[in-house]
Amino acid sequence: MKKIAVLTSGGDAPGMNAAIRSVVRKGIYEGLEVYGIEKAYTGLIENKFIKLEHKDVGGIMQNGGTILQTSRCEEFLTDAGQNKAIKNLEKRNIDGLVVIGGNGSLKGALDLHNKGVNTVGVPGTIDNDLAGTDMAIGVDTALNTIINAVDKIKDTATSHERAFIIEVMGRESGYLALMASIATGAEEVFIPEKEVNIEKTAKKIREGHKRGKKHGIIILAEGAGNAYNIGRELKNILGYEVRVTILGHIQRGGNPSAFDRILASKMGAKAVQALINNESGNMISLRGSKSTLIPFEKAIQTRTEVRENLFELNKILSL
Repeated sequence: MKKIAVLTSGGDAPGMNAAIRSVVRKGIYEGLEVYGIEKAYTGLIENKFIKLEHKDVGGIMQNGGTILQTSRCEEFLTDAGQNKAIKNLEKRNIDGLVVIGGNGSLKGALDLHNKGVNTVGVPGTIDNDLAGTDMAIGVDTALNTIINAVDKIKDTATSHERAFIIEVMGRESGYLALMASIATGAEEVFIPEKEVNIEKTAKKIREGHKRGKKHGIIILAEGAGNAYNIGRELKNILGYEVRVTILGHIQRGGNPSAFDRILASKMGAKAVQALINNESGNMISLRGSKSTLIPFEKAIQTRTEVRENLFELNKILSL
């Protein structure tokens, strides 16, 4: 192996730059030429390669986003698009590819692997919805961003004795919402994996108010329901205004936490080593405190289980 390339795909996640930096410096250390592919699979199809040296990745790990940029590419979903991408890799004699991204990005990596391209994946998605790893790059930073926002909203909710619904990211996984609920002492959490019971929640908020609570904070994963519809239903039951705050893309930005910088650095280096060891078709996975490899087919399954012990803990602590 003489030349490798790296791309970031799908939604950006804090820590992606640290992963790029790690891939580049580990690759150079091992005597490889390293290329960055701009704008993900779109750039792979459009031949947007740039050679990366030590200096090109200096001073980037503390920045959010990705210096290679990212995009979603419909053309890459087709055989014609994938074949065009493979030809561009072959023209430049690229021997291996590191793909940093979430579920859709790693499905693309699997397609390339199945067509003979040496490909290794690094999980980068703030939703933490990949079944193949305990944590992905960006999750910890996004969670801290949510906690910071909820703490601020709780101040005004207490001042006005109001109920607030705070929507966080998580179309299919309630991980961020559940962890944020535990970490902020929210009164309720709504996640896609569990049925939403608005009447039960209203009763819980009323009982808390009778005990002297001056706020009612509900953390809602976006995939669990429409925040404004739930807010209207709650208002009709409670008899007072329920405010809605949608955090949106603020959760993706910002300086990555120490945890994400270290995780990304470890995973990036391990991805390069996996290519050198001819271990294509795998994603770098964190299981407990150990970094390991897991086949793409298992890695890209959507996380469907809820950590029941944490869900029960949240119920107890939110009373």
